Amino acid sequence: MALKDVEKWFGQDLGGCLVRAESHITKAREVPEEIRLRVGYPLLVRTAVRDCFVAADGRLVTPEAARRVTSMDLAQVIERVTFSSMHAAEESLRQGFVTLPGGHRVGVAGEVVLEMGRVRTQKNISAVNFRLATDIHGEHGFLLKQIAANSKGFDHTLIVSPPRAGKTTLLRLLIRYLSNGVPELALRPRRVALVDERSEIAGMWQGEATFDLGWRTDVLDKCPKGIGIEMMVRTMSPDVVAVDELGGVQDAEAVREAARCGVKMLATCHGDSVEDLSARGVLKPLMETGVFQQVVILSRRKGPGTLERVYREIGDVKKVWR
Repeated sequence: MALKDVEKWFGQDLGGCLVRAESHITKAREVPEEIRLRVGYPLLVRTAVRDCFVAADGRLVTPEAARRVTSMDLAQVIERVTFSSMHAAEESLRQGFVTLPGGHRVGVAGEVVLEMGRVRTQKNISAVNFRLATDIHGEHGFLLKQIAANSKGFDHTLIVSPPRAGKTTLLRLLIRYLSNGVPELALRPRRVALVDERSEIAGMWQGEATFDLGWRTDVLDKCPKGIGIEMMVRTMSPDVVAVDELGGVQDAEAVREAARCGVKMLATCHGDSVEDLSARGVLKPLMETGVFQQVVILSRRKGPGTLERVYREIGDVKKVWR
């Protein structure tokens, strides 16, 4: 993802600074992953291997020599990413992020406004984090072969990774392959229902997906996963339901119910090992009862999307690839 592609979300001065910085970053054969803005602190662009502090002329410098982010910079960013309507973006700000066309997620941190003990919104934003949607590269042909080689069809699959290790992007890739099929691997097409709670998998914009999710994929946008899984199973007759970042009790119950209905699940969650999942209260029952028959472990060891391990028959913790 080129920084010039997101320049429009910044004020003219800050956007130009980022575009000038891109040539220095790409010269080092690095790819920007995040842009971090904190009032009074240096402008920072994160790549897979380092933090790049950016000077006003775009050079990569020490933190002391970098351009300082101002409150005006953040005000311009917030105005643009909310399309000049903080009221319309109130629900997103309550959750701490805004999703932009293209699947970019803008995290925000500021002063929380409470109402009846619950977060209503945020104001006086002091920090913004642009997480840039990017493609991943790796040995995912192996994973497709594992899926295609299963004589019973696609199995319930859980993708596990720490933050910024490519799980959402791999989920998007697998949705497309399952939806279109892969003839050379004899992987037949399937009807896929995506519950995209944060609008970053499909990158929906006014009812149209930014990303290619295949010819047989239906998207339920901005809906909580627990509710959305039930809705899609009931209304769209999917073969596979896909969701990102399982975590809540309602999520787990919806997954179990979908499995009982004969619908396969493709999901992601944070973590770094099967043992880590087994120790977590919400996911532990799903692991112990064998709901997920295949677990994919990702890391950043060789960059985002590094495929570390694929486990099958999780009840016996049988490892099939490393």
